[in-house]
Amino acid sequence: MPRSILIIDDDPGVLGVLTKFFQRKGWEVSSAGSGEDGVRLYEAQRPDVVLLDLDLPGLSGRDILDILVARGAAVVMLTGHAEVEIAVEAMQSGAETFLTKPVNFPHLEAVVQRAAEKVELRRTNELLARSMAERTESTGLGASPMMRDLARQVDLLAASGETTALLLGESGTGKSFIAQMIHARSPRARGPFVEINCAGLQATFLDSELFGHERGAFTDAREMKRGLFEVADRGTLFLDEIGDLAPELQPKLLKVLESRSFRRLGGTRELQVDVRLLAATNRDLDAEVRAGRFREDLFYRLSVFPLVVPPLRERSREDVLELAHRFLRELAQRHRNSPTELSPKALEVLAGYAWPGNVRELRNVLERALVLAAGASRLEPEHLPPGLKAPGAPRAGREEPSILSLEEVERRHIERTLFLLAGNRTAAADRLGISRSTLHAKIQQYGLEAVGRG
Repeated sequence: MPRSILIIDDDPGVLGVLTKFFQRKGWEVSSAGSGEDGVRLYEAQRPDVVLLDLDLPGLSGRDILDILVARGAAVVMLTGHAEVEIAVEAMQSGAETFLTKPVNFPHLEAVVQRAAEKVELRRTNELLARSMAERTESTGLGASPMMRDLARQVDLLAASGETTALLLGESGTGKSFIAQMIHARSPRARGPFVEINCAGLQATFLDSELFGHERGAFTDAREMKRGLFEVADRGTLFLDEIGDLAPELQPKLLKVLESRSFRRLGGTRELQVDVRLLAATNRDLDAEVRAGRFREDLFYRLSVFPLVVPPLRERSREDVLELAHRFLRELAQRHRNSPTELSPKALEVLAGYAWPGNVRELRNVLERALVLAAGASRLEPEHLPPGLKAPGAPRAGREEPSILSLEEVERRHIERTLFLLAGNRTAAADRLGISRSTLHAKIQQYGLEAVGRG
């Protein structure tokens, strides 16, 4: 995106020359012949830099400088008088710098470029500060007593900065989001937050990812590699799906937790790290310990502070709708011409569904609905998957629906799977655990040919 500049000068000749110069350099240029017009243009356009002549009729350049600086403008002053006192006064009033006419154009370009870079940096820092303040002020977890209690535990964990925690809950409940929240509110917030999913990774690969390796440690180890424990030094390392950690890596992880030291794969030197560890699982680790698949000592070391994240079906109606509104606002920023509101009927559909896929499913459903609702003023039930509008699984505490036949259950399950996978039959067959030919036959049997295809 090109940078923008506003030039304020009462000399039409100067305005013309400066406008052409900056346009040739790729800037978006606007101009004003008086200070009053310049202020109005600045308010309307908010350019990156203002090039302001000191000697203006009516309101003087100094008066305009004060007005623009108060509005956050980056102002470079121009004058035909090479007076040091004037330059000092302008700088003290907030001007970025002061140039005399006739200007040296390469020098002018460099000065204006530096001013624009300072503005860009300031805006970036303001956005980051605002984002962090919003995350600090609002948990985004929900307002029900259950979720307020979870938020209170998150705050306690964050304040410690050191305690190891184990996040427990079904897939898609938002454990990663909560881990990031703990980090962002902790004394380690300025350090890195590093995340890795332990599921489905070979032990040797995960060993190298977590602890790094020395050159020549294995066939393809042509260079030394730092592991994630080193990358996360002075920050937080989040191990998702810790229940899938290979047995041969469990003693090595236990050692890091106890001594904060480890060796790279193929290395002999002990490396010290200062890392807070957060872990998460959707498994019953007690049962895994009893079955001999997970070390008991590691389990106890990880679960110093267990944190249970409830599934969406157990949360209140208000919690579900708060999440839906939050996701809708976030997603609408990425999808142009999409609605930012939910109709009352759409809200009823979302509030009445059991959400077996939890928070992840809710977000995915809303993202697809936004695509389908492009150009609409708000999301309606017709933009939502058919399975959500059917009598499906009830929310906790609701009256059970009438018993469905196995055939109807199968039809609805296939219909919803096709919808969520945008009609991709290969992916749907894989998700359902059946062959593509069987799925094709079922689609014809139940009349689902159009589902997920527009």
